[in-house]
Amino acid sequence: MNLAADTRSTVIPCLRYRNALAAIDWLGQAFGFEKHAVYADGDTVHHAQLVFGSGMVMLGSADNASEWGRRIAQPDEIGGRETQSACVIVVDADAHYARAKAAGAEILIDIADQDYGGRGYSCRDPEGHIWWFGSYDPWKA
Repeated sequence: MNLAADTRSTVIPCLRYRNALAAIDWLGQAFGFEKHAVYADGDTVHHAQLVFGSGMVMLGSADNASEWGRRIAQPDEIGGRETQSACVIVVDADAHYARAKAAGAEILIDIADQDYGGRGYSCRDPEGHIWWFGSYDPWKA
C-alpha cells in the first residue's frame, strides 16, 4: 500500500526560531532558500514555507505557549545539540559552502568528498540549528 501523498515533497522538516523573520532572511541569503509563504503577525511568524528546488522547510517562531511549542527545545537550551537536522541536496557543494561561509554559517564539518559519493559539509545557522548540504543524490545513486 502506498501511503505517500502525490505531491512535490512528502517529507518537510519543520524548525522553530526565536527570531523567525531574521532566520527567513538569513536562510535565503546563506543557503538560497526562497519564500513560498510567510504568515506573520508583527514579529511572530505563525507559519512560513521556504523552498529550495523541489524541497521545502517550514518554520515558525519559537514559543512555550502552544502545545506544539512546548515540545520543541532550541539548540541553546540543550547544549547546542540537535535531535534532528535537514539534509539538502545541492548541485555545486563547493559554491554552496562558500556562500554559507560568507554569510557567517558556523562550519561544523568541513567540505569533503564523501565515501558514499558526492561532496558535502555541515554547518550551524545563527540560532544553532545544524544543516547538511551535499551533492550526493540518493535518488540518482
